[in-house]
Amino acid sequence: MTGFNGAPLLANAMMGRAEEDIIQGSLHFVREHLSMEVGYLSEFVGDTLVYRHVSASGLEALIAPGMSVPLSDVYCRHILAGRLPEMMPDTSHEPLTQQIPITRSLPIRAHVSIPILRRDGTAYGMFCCLSRRPQPSLNDRDLEVMRAFARLSGDTINETLARRAEVDGIRNRIRAVMENNDFHILYQPIMDSRSRRPKGFEALCRFSGKPHRTPDLWFREAGDVGLQVDLEICAIVEAIRATEHLPIGTYVSVNASPLTIESGRLADVLRAHPAERIVIEITEHSAIDCYDTLLKQLNILRFMGVRVAIDDAGAGYSGLQQILRLRPDVIKLDISLTKRIDVDVVRRSLASAMVEFAGKTGALIVAEGVETQSEFDTLLDLGVDLMQGYLLGRPDDLGAALTWFQDTPWQRGAV
Repeated sequence: MTGFNGAPLLANAMMGRAEEDIIQGSLHFVREHLSMEVGYLSEFVGDTLVYRHVSASGLEALIAPGMSVPLSDVYCRHILAGRLPEMMPDTSHEPLTQQIPITRSLPIRAHVSIPILRRDGTAYGMFCCLSRRPQPSLNDRDLEVMRAFARLSGDTINETLARRAEVDGIRNRIRAVMENNDFHILYQPIMDSRSRRPKGFEALCRFSGKPHRTPDLWFREAGDVGLQVDLEICAIVEAIRATEHLPIGTYVSVNASPLTIESGRLADVLRAHPAERIVIEITEHSAIDCYDTLLKQLNILRFMGVRVAIDDAGAGYSGLQQILRLRPDVIKLDISLTKRIDVDVVRRSLASAMVEFAGKTGALIVAEGVETQSEFDTLLDLGVDLMQGYLLGRPDDLGAALTWFQDTPWQRGAV
């Protein structure tokens, strides 16, 4: 739904069902209490009044959420300035109302309206009830009831405005990171277990924007405000530039959430690059809302030559379901499985089963988080194809990644 000039109804969009119920319930109660036909809560948008919440059974054609009127045609400015009272049992007794178009267009004979103020004291809009008939019985007690429910609705609106401001701040921060490239890509080598040379590199995004924090928090916050796909795409575009510089035969592995894959935007992003040298890692921890949509997009990427990896396999039960349904080309064993695998028979048994499964399905196994020589030796004995971890190489910039192809493994501290 759109409001004045097609602007999204952000207040309503940011408002939860409980808050919506509070305002609608308040409008309905006071409208019934005052025996009036229409109740509404409005917002001032420039020189326009936009109806945000309406209680007017049977009169929806005349007044509904999203409709708007010029402020010059209604009473609001005059009430705020004190030229009209908040409560008018009969508008015909107020000469000024006869000069205002809405008096005749609705028409309005009884009117009660209380300003809704923002926390900084400026006017947000009005909490209003009106009738096409005079209401001579309206009294000060009715006005106090109206004020009480207006305050309740105002508090609810201000909570929504505070959340909107917070969301806008986060969106601006995320957009600034993307526009200013306040991030950089590090590349961690994925080593061939036998030749002990890099077969690929996992691209890891690191943010330089403020506040300083880990990448998962940046992406989580972007997801909270609907910018996760944009931020992931931005990072992926930067990461896959490495394929222009790394030797042919090596690949770049990038992380993508199911949401980003389901968006269908990756095909366009990857089309200008050698797709056969790109691996898309789907983390086990990411929820998959629609497997049909995900599989459709993965089929498109695979047709282009892109390979698919399941990240963090073994970290939780959901990984098995993902492996069975997505049939990955690469299975990455999580650090929780590889850590201390040399002294833990349960970990070895599970890793061995994964290796056997991969062999029968034609998938490659990558062991993540390899930090000790003993872990490396154990994984090698189990038949793990590829490994990465601090023992083999830490994440570094592209220049450091290129030196792997200039130095011998032992010169770089590899196994």
